[in-house]
Amino acid sequence: MELRHLRYFVAVAETRHFTRAARALGIGQPPLSQQIQALERELGTPLFLRKPRAVTLTAAGEALLVDARRILRDAERAAEHVRRVARGESGRLRVGMINSAPFHPLIPRVIREYRRTYPQVALTLDEGPTPTLAAAVRDDVLDVAFVRPLLDSEPDLASEVVADEDMVVALPSGHPLARRAVVPLLALSIEPFVLFPRAVGAGLHDEILGACRAAGFSPRIVQEASQVTSIVNLVAAGLGVSIVPASMQQIHGDGVAYRPIRKPTPKARLSLIFRDGDRHAVQLAQLLALTRRLARG
Repeated sequence: MELRHLRYFVAVAETRHFTRAARALGIGQPPLSQQIQALERELGTPLFLRKPRAVTLTAAGEALLVDARRILRDAERAAEHVRRVARGESGRLRVGMINSAPFHPLIPRVIREYRRTYPQVALTLDEGPTPTLAAAVRDDVLDVAFVRPLLDSEPDLASEVVADEDMVVALPSGHPLARRAVVPLLALSIEPFVLFPRAVGAGLHDEILGACRAAGFSPRIVQEASQVTSIVNLVAAGLGVSIVPASMQQIHGDGVAYRPIRKPTPKARLSLIFRDGDRHAVQLAQLLALTRRLARG
């Protein structure tokens, strides 16, 4: 039994006439009669009582009509679901992000706009450090992730830079340098530093240390924390100073002050990573296009 047999059967059952059904279906009346007869032979029972000017359903035909309508509705829903997935209007998208990403104004805008534009896509969000997110994307646990730069290129992953932001100095609020409008990096040479471990974010870690070395010193790291939010709290507690992305200034702690860094200013880069072979997957392509547009704006 094929879907076309059911469509032919329903057309005849609803019009109660072979000729009118054939006209509605856009086929000849003899081929339609042959298809109905083939369906009856397959089912082993008559579906219609043929009369000179019309046809009526047998009891078996009445029973089939209920199921045939349901099957055709289900088939159409399945076809429409496939079309919606192909257009990126349905399906799923698994997004990862580092814990500092939501503080950057671009990322909440991207997520909010994607949910608004594609409400039928099941969008899931997970947080983690860059190495963990990269492994999850590579292993098909996530589809895409907002991360800081990777230390080494991953052969199976592609990346696209979405934002470069200045970094700022985070100081205990009573620190003498907090009285300055702009802080030169060299002024931090004697300060204890609070930073995240290199294993958590090698690219950003190296950017910070490289900027300090270019200023003429190597930072004295006395405390490490894996999350930037924890670093800010440790600075507020007076354990040391730090260098953080400018977007982290949204954390308005009573014990912390942020100051711009005198140029050249180190940069915090934010990238999207995804599996190289998936760059044309519809939901991913839509997220990439949306991120590019909002980043330009």
